Amino acid sequence: MEEKTISQAVIGRLPRYYRYLGDLKDAGMERISSGELSELMSVTASQIRQDFNNFGGFGQQGYGYNVEYLYNEIGKILGLNEAHRLIIVGAGNLGRALTNYSNYENRGFIFEGIFDKDEDLIGKKVGDLKVLPMNELEDFIIGHNIDIVVIAIPKTGAVEVADRVVKCGIKAIWNFAHTDLNVPDDVVVENVHLSDSLMKLSYMLYRND
Repeated sequence: MEEKTISQAVIGRLPRYYRYLGDLKDAGMERISSGELSELMSVTASQIRQDFNNFGGFGQQGYGYNVEYLYNEIGKILGLNEAHRLIIVGAGNLGRALTNYSNYENRGFIFEGIFDKDEDLIGKKVGDLKVLPMNELEDFIIGHNIDIVVIAIPKTGAVEVADRVVKCGIKAIWNFAHTDLNVPDDVVVENVHLSDSLMKLSYMLYRND
């Protein structure tokens, strides 16, 4: 397939398609039309077809989509056909919650380590992982072929951590710190600012009133 630029809006919808199709597959559904998927997801059938056409279409007119095939193909597009090795920097409440959420592993995201600078936390267990000190960060990343670093610490230390992991060759950061990271162009960052989401919810609630 010829490489083409896919909009962020389309990419943002792919995980939702994947989640719904996974539920349909688990429920035993073999085929679904764009219209039926539209009703489930509150996305227009036209939008669904346009989104899928960015990657070749996947369906036949009048025949619909094979649920399992479409689920697997979207998984490949999302890179979920390969395992990804992650570490978390930050063993506080958020870091522990992320580590203990088992559904990540079902999607191929394997947490290999968790790090913190707090001496009271180092050596303690979070799930199956032992909290490691920050001075072991670089060696661990290189030795365990880590793909993704999760930053779950306050913003005061996030920039330094980002600089350290990028120097180790990390190309993907999942950033929960409430600050923007200045990284090279070839490093992708997904920012998850929880307070931003809450303020967005507040805005929509206010507008609805």
